[in-house]
Amino acid sequence: MPSSINDFAIKLGNVNGSGSASANGLLMQAIFRMGIPVSGKNLFPSNIQGLPTWYEIRVNKDGHTARALDYDLMVAMNAQTYARDVKEVRSGGYLLYDSSWPLDEALTRTDVTFIGVPFARLCNENFNESRERTLMKNIAVAGAMIALLNFDEAILGALLEEKYGRKKALLGSNHKAIKLGADYIRENYTFPLPFHLEKMNGNEGKILVDGNTATALGCLYAGATVAAWYPITPATSVMDSFKTFCEQYRKDKDTGVNNYIILQAEDELGAIAMVLGASWNGARSFTSTAGPGVSLMNELLGFAYFTEIPAVLIDVQRVGPSTGMPTRTQQADILECAYASHGDTRHILLFPANPSECFDFAAKCFDLAEHFQTPVMMLSDLDIGMNDWVTPEFKWDDKAQPDRGKVLTAEQLEGMTKFFRYMPENGSAVAPRTLPGVHPKGAYFTRGSGHNKFGGYTEVPEEYQEVMDRLLRKHKEAATHVPPAIIEKRGSRIGMITVGGCDQAVREAVGILAGSGQAVDYMRIRAFPFGPEVEDFLATHDFCYVVEQNRDAQLTTLLTLETPVPKENLKPILYYAGFTLSAKHVLNAVLPQTNQSRPEVIHAVNR
Repeated sequence: MPSSINDFAIKLGNVNGSGSASANGLLMQAIFRMGIPVSGKNLFPSNIQGLPTWYEIRVNKDGHTARALDYDLMVAMNAQTYARDVKEVRSGGYLLYDSSWPLDEALTRTDVTFIGVPFARLCNENFNESRERTLMKNIAVAGAMIALLNFDEAILGALLEEKYGRKKALLGSNHKAIKLGADYIRENYTFPLPFHLEKMNGNEGKILVDGNTATALGCLYAGATVAAWYPITPATSVMDSFKTFCEQYRKDKDTGVNNYIILQAEDELGAIAMVLGASWNGARSFTSTAGPGVSLMNELLGFAYFTEIPAVLIDVQRVGPSTGMPTRTQQADILECAYASHGDTRHILLFPANPSECFDFAAKCFDLAEHFQTPVMMLSDLDIGMNDWVTPEFKWDDKAQPDRGKVLTAEQLEGMTKFFRYMPENGSAVAPRTLPGVHPKGAYFTRGSGHNKFGGYTEVPEEYQEVMDRLLRKHKEAATHVPPAIIEKRGSRIGMITVGGCDQAVREAVGILAGSGQAVDYMRIRAFPFGPEVEDFLATHDFCYVVEQNRDAQLTTLLTLETPVPKENLKPILYYAGFTLSAKHVLNAVLPQTNQSRPEVIHAVNR
């Protein structure tokens, strides 16, 4: 195969619970520190251990970090998946396996180079404890890859020192295992491989971080002091990270008293109830969950919408319905969240595409929730939330002031004849609110039952409808306050629309199409309600492909419900198998519908 520098894909097949995650993370971080754009996708099962797990690493000097589907190097360490792993190596590629046991001849391919290293035997001969032998086998695999792919060993050494510097025994074992793997390759094979790594400066201004950590940090910067939750994959690490940050930054320096509270509720219904109570009292509060949790929260989301209580909900989407596949990714909560609860509701949604936007949008959620006095939901997903991404450094304006919305002070209340909770001023759709205990005149009865603009109970049709119409105006008003869609025009009458974590794959596909003379315009929607730029994009294109990760074309449905676009002008491209989207998925759907399926495009897809 031709030589390729900083442009290849690796897939590592292993068994869950074998310690492969540490080795995979070590490789990812080392590539990043070599200045090379890289992405890692962890494809793991929902049990604790024993089932197959894969980790994909894509190296691309041009910064394309969407998932690859054809692998230059397959590391096959799980005999249960050998047949599948061998099949996925691209023609001319390589497969690294444990040759402690003979490989079934039926699995060999003449167009693939097999590299056998007796990892189990090497570890059995050099380590004494059985658990250590198992864990160090994957580190020895990393050592072999260091030699095969030309890793910077000084960077690997520094990473090991950072991780195990205080645990000298572990540090020594890791160095020993890496040397075992690397030395065997150097003594028995030609190295490095035709595709390999060379230092570059492609990560300037970038960091390596997962979306859940970024989300937690955004909540911290926004001033959140109360969080309530119930554990659920893949959102648990949002709260784990928030707790870690609060322990460091939310303690009074003089007294050591916590200036925050994190509550693990008995279930998701209890969690959102706690958030609403804290928000009603004036605290910035939030919960994190996934689709099943949102289902349970629906009743109280409707309550918050109708009583106009701010709340922030972080939904890290996973595969449904029901329990579904907890450790697989999807974008199937769009409609559930947009109209959560029974009756007429419309909620503000933000759709981040990467960890940097998770940080920005998490903070933005609190301003929107308090400005419009309503629940605001940020829809991330498992791929963004739990995988490490090379993403722009976070930026924060230290002069920024939180938007607390229309909250009446004691002085303002003192000057009023009477306060009516749901009576807006000057034609605004948002009515001023009060906080408990500020002033006797600010007291009111919060009710989820029918109420009029004065806050009193009503079943009078006109009075109820007046409140509901104002809530709809408030939602529409939010369209000019949410993050606008990202639009890139190439002068085409055909558009490509997507949302959230599909961005990298779709952007890569759009670039390939443009390079083959089949340019399309691109729009990534970042929020609901849709801003005027979304309707303008739809109106100025003959038709648009809509790429999303769910079966029922939920973004397409939302566009047809909320804009004048004719349904026939939207052509869904749907991928919902649970793994992350690839540019190849997009192109395989688009190319059969064109009259110009040129060879160079097909080649780009397969590569």
